[in-house]
Amino acid sequence: VPSCCLGVRKSLVEGGLGVLGAVILGFGVWILADRSSFISVLQTSSTSLKVGAYIFISIGAFTMLMGFLGCIGAVNEVRCLLGLYFAFLVLILIAQVAAGVLFYFNMGKLKQEMGSIVTELIQKYEEGRQDSLQEAWDYVQAQVQCCGWVSFYNWTENPRLMNHTNTTYPCSCKTRSQNDSSLPLEKGFCHDLNGIQGGNNPDAWPVYHEGCMEKVQAWLQENLGIILGVCVGVAVIELLGMLLSMFLCRSIHSEDYSKVPKY
Repeated sequence: VPSCCLGVRKSLVEGGLGVLGAVILGFGVWILADRSSFISVLQTSSTSLKVGAYIFISIGAFTMLMGFLGCIGAVNEVRCLLGLYFAFLVLILIAQVAAGVLFYFNMGKLKQEMGSIVTELIQKYEEGRQDSLQEAWDYVQAQVQCCGWVSFYNWTENPRLMNHTNTTYPCSCKTRSQNDSSLPLEKGFCHDLNGIQGGNNPDAWPVYHEGCMEKVQAWLQENLGIILGVCVGVAVIELLGMLLSMFLCRSIHSEDYSKVPKY
């Protein structure tokens, strides 16, 4: 095998799994750290999402470790480390396929859990309370331009809101024009002082009528191609790493354990 080709293969083996591990780890950290989107609403209350985030972080860290071992195996031409690198890539690929199948068959359960979390949040929403979960949901409704989960009528289940005698509605649900999109996010409840006294009629609220559930589903459908593309790209990187590690093993005619660095 020409030395230049062998060098390229070594470089790809060194960097491929390390980058993959960093991406997986970063995704898990993002799920836990995000405080300004729908992910924040879910991860604060959903045990499943929290566990999933920690799994991503663990797999990412372990993948980076294995990438380091693959780096040592490639640079020092140690076949046993390259074999371990190959085996771990196979395990990652199998785990990803299993996770994808598990997610597909549990989408209904996840959707139900999401609905329960948001419904409870809306029912317990309290004006003036400093709560990261409430702030995240306000951000979601304003940015996605939706109101409630199924529809804006979900907010009628909030007793604090419905106890008002004049027209009062969630500020983050208020319909905005394109010119108003740059205005700061409004939180809590907005009051229509010109409204008729005698009851808080939801049909008089100047809010978005479409629920966030439909918006989230529409977003997933619109971005399904991107999501699948990323998954396929990750799988291609893994398969490429497997092939390169096999070629390197074949290029190394004999194991030379003396090449392992001694510290």
